[in-house]
This record gives sequence, structure tokens and C-alpha cells, in this order.
Amino acid sequence: MSFAAVLFPVAQLVVRAADQTPQDEDVKAGWTAFVVFLLLIAAVVVLGFSLVKQLRKAQAAEDAGVYGSDEPADSDSDSDAEAEPENHSAS
Repeated sequence: MSFAAVLFPVAQLVVRAADQTPQDEDVKAGWTAFVVFLLLIAAVVVLGFSLVKQLRKAQAAEDAGVYGSDEPADSDSDSDAEAEPENHSAS
């Protein structure tokens, strides 16, 4: 008897045992999954409110000038940006 002749029927039995699908009447939605689903919805809502609150605080701080301005401090910095960069190498 060869190794393949023994292995093939054993493999078929293992696949049949592992590939059993439940019947339709055995599968039902449970209350635990429903509660988990509701908790996930609540978590998304809480995170959404927190995000809006943080964005409003950041906008209020920007309006108050906490972050500084986006414009350069003096007009000389514009000409420096167009000039050739300095060489800071050690040679």
C-alpha cells in the first residue's frame, strides 16, 4: 500500500469533518451581537462629537492668534527664498 493511497481517504475524512455548515435553524442573531453593534455605534458618535469639539477649539485658538500668522514676518524672507541656498558643507 502506498503512502498516497492511505493519505487520500484520511484527507477526505478530515475535510468532511471540518467543512460542516450549520443548518438554517441553528443560526440565529443573538442579543450579545446586537448590544455590541449598539456599543460600536455609540463609540462612533462619541468620537464624532469629540472631533467636532477639538476642531472648534483649534479654530477658536487660531482666530485668537495663538498659532501665529501664515504670512512671513518681513518681506526680506521672500527674496532669500528665491536666492541660491548657502552651502553649509565642511569643505
